[in-house]
Amino acid sequence: MQALWISLVVIFVAELGDKSQLMALTFATRLKTGPVLAGITVATALVHLVSVGLGRVVGDALPTTAISIIAGLAFLAFAAWTLRGDELTEEEKGKAAKTTRNAFIAVAVAFFLSELGDKTMLATITLATQHGWFGTWVGSTVGMVVADALAILVGRFLGTRLPEKWIKYGAAAAFAVFGVLLLVEPLFA
Repeated sequence: MQALWISLVVIFVAELGDKSQLMALTFATRLKTGPVLAGITVATALVHLVSVGLGRVVGDALPTTAISIIAGLAFLAFAAWTLRGDELTEEEKGKAAKTTRNAFIAVAVAFFLSELGDKTMLATITLATQHGWFGTWVGSTVGMVVADALAILVGRFLGTRLPEKWIKYGAAAAFAVFGVLLLVEPLFA
């Protein structure tokens, strides 16, 4: 349960203001919410399943102190990455705008490809090095889907964008706190 809750919170925060959240909002402006959320959920579950598999391999191969230091540095890098921000490329905007036929497949494929190597995938790998794979997988998947659903609902309800500046700073601060905690953990072990 601990892995589930930690992963849910960390990935939810990581997804705020992320490119995937912008894609979800873009798809939702042209397509029905149900197929968009279903596509996001399937793509996220698959990417994060691969992520926890990679995380377990790395976690089994390295000593705990090394994993904690690497994870701490990774989370500090995620904080910097979050401050830098993500934007949709013109190609990604075009794909989201043109998609009208099979919304579920289009969204699932777009999200799967956009998540490969994304900070949420890397954060899930990092979390899986220290926590159980199943809880990390479920928590990271739910955290990302909830964050994307929030973007869709708020975007539809308000008709405007979320205040990106505050979301970016909040997410970066959370990553920095997790990074520092992971770096000092070996000192107290």
